[in-house]
Amino acid sequence: MAAGNVNPFNVSDSEEEEEQRQDEDTERSPSDEAQGHSLGPFSPPAYSEPAVLLSSNRTSPSVDGIPASAAAVAGIGGGGAETRVSLDAIAAKLLQDQYILTALELHTELLEAGRELPRLRDYFSNPGNFERQSGTPPACKEQGVGPGGPLNRAGSISTLDSLDFARYSDDGNRESDEKVAECEIPSQERKNYKSSPEIQEPIRTLEKRALNFLVNEYLLKNEYKLTSITFSDENDDQDFELWDDVGLNIPKPPDLLQLYRNCGNSLPLHRDTVDVAVSVDLNDLPGDYFTQEPVQQTEAVQQQEVVQELEYQISLLNSEKQSLAEQIKKLQSDIQALQRNVSSEPTSAVKLIQSKEDTPCGKPPLDNGQYLDIRGVTEMDSSSDANTTKTSTTTTVTTDCTESTTTATQPYNKLKSQQGKTSVQFDQPNRKLSPVFHQALLSFCRMSADSRLGSEVSRIADSEQSVMLMLGRCLPHIVPNVLLAKRERMVVHLCQELIPLILCTACLHPEPKERDQLLHILFNLIKRPDDEQRQMILTGCVAFARHVGPTRVEAELLPQCWEQINHKYPERRLLVAEACGALAPYLPKEIRSSLVLSMLQQMLAEDKADMVREAVVKSLGIIMGYIDDPDKYSQGFELMLLSLGDPSERVVSATHQVFIPAFAAWCTELGNLQSQLIPSLLTRIEKLLKQGEYGLDEHKLHMYLSALQSLIPSLFAVLLQNAPFTSRAKLQGDVPPIEVTRFPRPVSPLQDVATIVGSREQLAVLLQLYDHQLQHEGTTGWDSLLWVVNQFLPQLIDIVGRINVASSTCVHEFSRFFWRLCRTFGKIFTNTKVKPQFQEILRLSEENVDASAGNDILTKATVPIYATGVLTCYNQEEDRKLLIGFLEDVMTTLSLSHAPLDSLKASFVELGANPAYHELLLTVLWYGVVHTSALVRCTAARMFELVLRGMSEALIDKRVAPALITLCSGPEFSVRISTIPAFGTIMETVTQKELLERVKMQLASFLEDPQYQDQHSLHMEIIKTFGRVGPNAEPRFRDEFVLPHLHKLALCNNQQTVESKRIDIATQLFEAYSALSCCFISEELMVNHFLPGLRCLRTDMEQLSPEHEVILSSMIKECEIKMENKGIGEAQGSISIAASLVGEDAKTKFLSKMGQLTTSGAMLANVFQRKK
Repeated sequence: MAAGNVNPFNVSDSEEEEEQRQDEDTERSPSDEAQGHSLGPFSPPAYSEPAVLLSSNRTSPSVDGIPASAAAVAGIGGGGAETRVSLDAIAAKLLQDQYILTALELHTELLEAGRELPRLRDYFSNPGNFERQSGTPPACKEQGVGPGGPLNRAGSISTLDSLDFARYSDDGNRESDEKVAECEIPSQERKNYKSSPEIQEPIRTLEKRALNFLVNEYLLKNEYKLTSITFSDENDDQDFELWDDVGLNIPKPPDLLQLYRNCGNSLPLHRDTVDVAVSVDLNDLPGDYFTQEPVQQTEAVQQQEVVQELEYQISLLNSEKQSLAEQIKKLQSDIQALQRNVSSEPTSAVKLIQSKEDTPCGKPPLDNGQYLDIRGVTEMDSSSDANTTKTSTTTTVTTDCTESTTTATQPYNKLKSQQGKTSVQFDQPNRKLSPVFHQALLSFCRMSADSRLGSEVSRIADSEQSVMLMLGRCLPHIVPNVLLAKRERMVVHLCQELIPLILCTACLHPEPKERDQLLHILFNLIKRPDDEQRQMILTGCVAFARHVGPTRVEAELLPQCWEQINHKYPERRLLVAEACGALAPYLPKEIRSSLVLSMLQQMLAEDKADMVREAVVKSLGIIMGYIDDPDKYSQGFELMLLSLGDPSERVVSATHQVFIPAFAAWCTELGNLQSQLIPSLLTRIEKLLKQGEYGLDEHKLHMYLSALQSLIPSLFAVLLQNAPFTSRAKLQGDVPPIEVTRFPRPVSPLQDVATIVGSREQLAVLLQLYDHQLQHEGTTGWDSLLWVVNQFLPQLIDIVGRINVASSTCVHEFSRFFWRLCRTFGKIFTNTKVKPQFQEILRLSEENVDASAGNDILTKATVPIYATGVLTCYNQEEDRKLLIGFLEDVMTTLSLSHAPLDSLKASFVELGANPAYHELLLTVLWYGVVHTSALVRCTAARMFELVLRGMSEALIDKRVAPALITLCSGPEFSVRISTIPAFGTIMETVTQKELLERVKMQLASFLEDPQYQDQHSLHMEIIKTFGRVGPNAEPRFRDEFVLPHLHKLALCNNQQTVESKRIDIATQLFEAYSALSCCFISEELMVNHFLPGLRCLRTDMEQLSPEHEVILSSMIKECEIKMENKGIGEAQGSISIAASLVGEDAKTKFLSKMGQLTTSGAMLANVFQRKK
């Protein structure tokens, strides 16, 4: 047979398959053959292929073509005279000879007859069969190559709806050698081989953006996070989080998976299958037409193939698992060997300088000896900082031997020689921070070196052999994540694994442009780095900075930060803010105090993200730990005020935790803490008080006072470090430990006095000498302490006397400030230096009880701040006695001098907020209850109202109620009247019935006893108390006691002849009724007491206050309307039981209808529309 007429795919796949087909032919029963002869010319069934043909269905004539002779042989039955040709053979011949329209006609008629041929169906459903560049039939080409060239795929206008994704793969064009080798491919793989069209039409921009969005969404949903990150970085001009960014004015389409499923489902169009004979007689149909091969058998074969494929995949995974386990064991053994090598070396923090005697240049160690590890360097830096002098020094870090004998390329040798011959030098600031403080300050740099990757990032290889070791450790973690099959099971992101490689290459690469590009990749590696990823990048940046020195840090790293300063993602700006602080120790000091400081100042003023500004403040604090330019003090002070005034609580908290302690440490070294910083804040507070005569800005006052409070530890540390005994403070012998409660709890480690001083042991020695000095030797020559005593405290006490005592916020702020000041400076200092100054100003002596004598200081905020801020610092018995005595003296003095009680009330309110002082306050009040002066007893009665809220009912029952009853039994009406507010507060806050009944009886005696009938002030106080406690009191007390007595008082007021008393009572009644109108009042009370009382009050107001009369008329009318509506409702409710049942049924239906609705307002409104 000629080569052009031979179909290369018409050979059997293997000899075994051909033998199998021959066996099938011989196994056919004679009855089948006989039945085939008796049914006419088309003996073989339409759905079965001839024995000579391949068993698999193919989609092109080049695969399915069959020679005519083969068809004839296939048509011969069991040796009969007639030659019977199957429909499938005819279809194969038509397709082979390119009679496409004839084949299509045959396919159509067979479809209408319900006898679809798989060969024709597969051929016409594949668009690839109609996209040839040549008209030469592929079946006529020898080994797949003929005159027309290879069968290349061309563009088509077919849509996704014309592709059967379940049958056709996207294998692309196959070359001629692939076609020749297909005979050797197993039949299952050739069975699954299909071709799909390519799209030649150029993709439009909007189509590309829409597809990009859907692809990225698919990757994220299916946990392809790394691929999604890479994909989004490659399309950085598009925001994948917002569909509107695509630019199409249409809603977001379904996801990619849904589109795929819909395309696959829309392929087989719905057709009614009916057995219709078209130009074919029923007698002509084959005998076995209705005895087709069961579908279940085909499905079973397919499932078996799937199982075999899965078993093959499992075997591959198991082998891969074994190889990975071996790698893990090998790496663990390497780690153990490295650890043994490291432990055998001298125990030092880090070998920053390697001498030739320790490590010969010709034989570098195989362990981490040639790495620069940043994890232990901070300790060495801290220890070296303690020994620095005021002259600027440099620290030398030698990264390699001066002479390298390793072989490398010429550019690398050039860079290597530069790094080896010149040591890395860092500018050390002219500072004297304690190592502990320095370490605590650097702890706010978010770096990670605890994990494997963190330790890898923290080391930079500086020789070829070290690079090889690093690659050997990193590549096993990178390669599995690159493989597509592993991406679903990634544990560590690939981008994080790349950080050490990028840093190492950036350090060692000789070309500046390439290094800049690598660092740009590092900062843009992750679109939105999270905390862990930022820590990893910062750790790498610090390792890079330590390795290359300040010059390259300034030239290569800082520009990357500057580029990201206005990035649209806050995570990237946060990385910049944190990097500025982390790189501060490795920058030139001129850059630290100029460029970096300006960058952070700009971000603090302009950035809108709270977390970015918080990181900026922390980095500014670290900068303040390294800056040594005195001219930058004013800029630092402005930055402190800007940070304190930030609207975010996070930023303000970071200011107190990091910035202010670091700034105070710098001011201490400059000598500006007592001369400039603290006086500047005090001056601003005084100016604020002068401007606040008509309204104090409490927010700014809190801002300045909180800054002063954060400076207290630094101020005390200055006293200790500049004391006469400082030179004698040596750690010798046993040092008594510091009491746990000696200092207030610091808000951060930087505000711990021990951290500022250097250690708790050193602080303990200094405290021991400090107490001895104050108690026995005095303060002569102690300038820093004398400044506190003679300037700081007097100015503070003067400020306290000028704040508004009625402002509870200001009183509380200053009280907390003095409490922390006294607790920090100690009990001896408080007793000998603070209390005497307050006592001198307050002048609590009996001869100064007259207000006309100028003793108005007792009415100022000095009293509550001294009582709650100074006298409560220590809680021993003598301290409590001193506080009780002071409050008793103030109460007596103010009462006898007829002075305002605001200062005493502020003291009781501030102390009453703490339940620990309730017993103490009741002791003070009992002193007033039994006092001989009625004025003092009246004051004590007024104070009970302030301490009742928050007090336990047991304490009220045992101590408060008896005290109030004792006051009521006195002869003075003024004292009895003063107890009414306290009784009202008990009715409002207590639930104990017996106690409530006792209070009710006492109030009833005030209202019903004839001796109180003409007590105008008593009636005023009762009405005022009823209006205050009525809405919150027990309903029974309100209904049975308050409303009836208000009605009586309103009725009596109509008969009052004194107009001034009448208007006073009417005004109080109006306030009480206005408050009680919001409560639920029963119909009986409304008719019998509430409405009559309002009408009586309206009668008074018609004559005394017409504007109140209008309001009362509207209130009365509203109450009457409510009553009428209730009457109508009761009339409707008195219908028959049947009607009520019908109503209940309607209600049930209505509620069920409402329950079916959503929360849409439009649907809810439709319920109430009338049917038309």
